[in-house]
Amino acid sequence: MVDWFHWLNLAGVAVCAISGTLMAYQKRMDGFGVIVLASATAIGGGTLRDMMLDVPVFWIADNDYLYTTLIAAFIPIIWLRLSPRFPYHYLLIADAFGLALFNVVGIEKALANDTGIAVAIAMGTITGVFGGLLRDVICREVPLVLGGELYATTCIVGGMAYGLAMYLGFEAQWCGAVALVSTVLLRLGALRWHWEMPVFYNEN
Repeated sequence: MVDWFHWLNLAGVAVCAISGTLMAYQKRMDGFGVIVLASATAIGGGTLRDMMLDVPVFWIADNDYLYTTLIAAFIPIIWLRLSPRFPYHYLLIADAFGLALFNVVGIEKALANDTGIAVAIAMGTITGVFGGLLRDVICREVPLVLGGELYATTCIVGGMAYGLAMYLGFEAQWCGAVALVSTVLLRLGALRWHWEMPVFYNEN
C-alpha cells in the first residue's frame, strides 16, 4: 500500500476514536469505558472487513493504529476538561468524517485484494458503519445506521462515485477523493436537512 492509504487509514481511526470518546463522555463512562468505546468505534469496522477478506487484521499487523486510537481518545478528554459542555453536533460531524474516511479505506483495501467493485462497495460500507454500530449498541442507543436518516446509503453512493471515477480512468487517489467528498457531503446534508430513507412503522 502507498503511504497516502496508510495516512488515510490513520485519519479514519483517529476521527472515529474521537467520536467514540465523545459518546463515552455523554454516557458518563469511566476511563476504561472510554478506551473500550473509542477502540470499538475506531477499529471495529476494519476488523470485520479484514476477517471477511481473509487478510491480516490491520491493527494487529501494524500497531500504529492502536497508538493512534489511544492518542486520539485523549484529545477530546483534554478539550472537555477546558470546556465541559457536551458538543453533540461535533459527535455527529466527527462520525460523518469517520464514516467517509473508512468508506474509502474499505473500498481501496478490497480492490487491492482483487475484489470486484460491487464487493469493494460492500466492504467500504461495512468498514464505515460497523464501528459506529458497535458504539451505539454498547451505549444502548438505536444505531444511526438503522435510523431513517441517510447513513449507510451515503457509503453506497460514495462507493458508486468511486466506481464511476475509476471507470472514467481517474487515478486511485482522485477516485478516493471523489468518494470521500460524496460521502461527507451527503451525510452532512442528511444531518442538516434530515434527508431520510422510508421508515417502516406501525400506524396503530
